[in-house]
Amino acid sequence: MKVTTYEATVENGQVRLPEDAHIPDHTRVYVVVPSAEPVGRVRIASPHLAHPEDAADFVKQVEEVPDDAHV
Repeated sequence: MKVTTYEATVENGQVRLPEDAHIPDHTRVYVVVPSAEPVGRVRIASPHLAHPEDAADFVKQVEEVPDDAHV
């Protein structure tokens, strides 16, 4: 795919290309706006198990030890 880049301006909601830019009708183009703020927010999902059947491997077990256990 051949790529050509033009610098343009927006006037009254329309993209104005330089007069020497010759682009045929119905050509697919991509508009990149470097100063625009990103739309939307990033969502960070909570971690989850790839295999929920493995949940039993992560069961916590609480053990109480006497205060002098460090001896």
